[in-house]
Amino acid sequence: MPRASVPGTPTTPGTLAVPGAPTTPDTPAAPDTPALGGSRWNTFPAAGTTLTAREFFTATEPLLQGIIDDNALTSADIKVLEGQIRATLALGTRETSLPLYLGPDSASAARELGAQAETIGRELASWSTEALERLLSDPVPLPAGPLVVRSHCYGHLLTPPAADLLLGRRGGPVSMQLYNEWLHQLVLLRDALLPFSNWQDAPLLITPTGLRHTEPARDAFLTELLVRQIRHTSIVAFARNVVTGSSGPAGYGFEAGGGTALPAVLDQPPLTAPRHLLTWRPDPSVGEVATYVAEVQDYYAAPRTLVEDLPPAITTSGPLAARLVTAPVVDSTRTARMEVTHDGTTAHVDLGQALRGHRFAHRESPAAADASGTADAWSTLRAPGLVWTQGGDATVDATAQEDLVVLALLGRLYPENLILRPADHSAERSAARPVARTTTDGTGPGRLTLLVDPAEAH
Repeated sequence: MPRASVPGTPTTPGTLAVPGAPTTPDTPAAPDTPALGGSRWNTFPAAGTTLTAREFFTATEPLLQGIIDDNALTSADIKVLEGQIRATLALGTRETSLPLYLGPDSASAARELGAQAETIGRELASWSTEALERLLSDPVPLPAGPLVVRSHCYGHLLTPPAADLLLGRRGGPVSMQLYNEWLHQLVLLRDALLPFSNWQDAPLLITPTGLRHTEPARDAFLTELLVRQIRHTSIVAFARNVVTGSSGPAGYGFEAGGGTALPAVLDQPPLTAPRHLLTWRPDPSVGEVATYVAEVQDYYAAPRTLVEDLPPAITTSGPLAARLVTAPVVDSTRTARMEVTHDGTTAHVDLGQALRGHRFAHRESPAAADASGTADAWSTLRAPGLVWTQGGDATVDATAQEDLVVLALLGRLYPENLILRPADHSAERSAARPVARTTTDGTGPGRLTLLVDPAEAH
């Protein structure tokens, strides 16, 4: 992919720059970083640096300043450029940089990522308008002279007013290439943030070419998003590349220097938490990069226990307690378990399987069918393998349980034909929801409903 030109630090003609040489009053010290201007729009170190979305956006402002200076922009022109950036970052416009169609039958991952794109795009567009207004009166200094950056065209369409402004009235090749580079960096920024629920906190690896180093991973990520139901492992792989600049084993999350990226449901109610987004959680104790992987890769082959074979329901004294426990890193991967305790006894559930259950479960029952039986939460957690039913509908009551216990139950229930339903759910509301499959021949899994507290209880 094309890269922005980043020349070396200029030296005075006739002199030799010697790293580490002492300076004297007659020999001024070389600056710590090259000056902005000329063909240099940033001062990112060659080894890269880590910035948040807002920090990186601020670092792209010299490109905007170059456009203002070369094109003699005034406040009257801001509306034109604001309309352009909003059209580029929106979905469904002629100028969109993400041709993602969202409809009622779209996959849940596409809906979540599409909503992310719209939210992030609107915020970046607002930042852009504010920056343009500010730079008109408080310009970024460009000590090395006016910016002239070579930016190969990436195919972003311009609105007619923007094309007239940048290529017609006062514009030209310099303004157009500066704007093209700035616009493309913002598109890359929007896309790099899509996997993260707390996108403003995600640490992004930034190199002297900005975010262009993410282009190969971004192309693979967006291709899968646009042509098939994107896999969770693909979302994680792209997020890992954005943070670390590297690839790794397929998994459901990862950790890198300073934090972990694991699904958002770990600190949100399972009923309402995103199914596919990750949350970046800072953790100074994390050093090496590792991928979180499920203990069992093929859950179809895992042992199963029929819900009808579980022990009778018992009366528990108070809610169950759960916590996460991670295993040591082996070959750049690690597993994690959920430990659920009751009366001094502990049940273990693989976190990877719990997250599968959360992603796969239907969110509401399709009809007001009475379950043929109710299973006990603690008996379910203690069962060997995955719990399922072939004898009709069954319900596991997880009301009054904490969120991690509900997530653990999602990891113990066979995830096909599984429903996650609030306790106050009504038949009228469920009738319009996607229908979970009901088997009639007794060969496939029957409907299992996990009953939880409604969202208002949180």
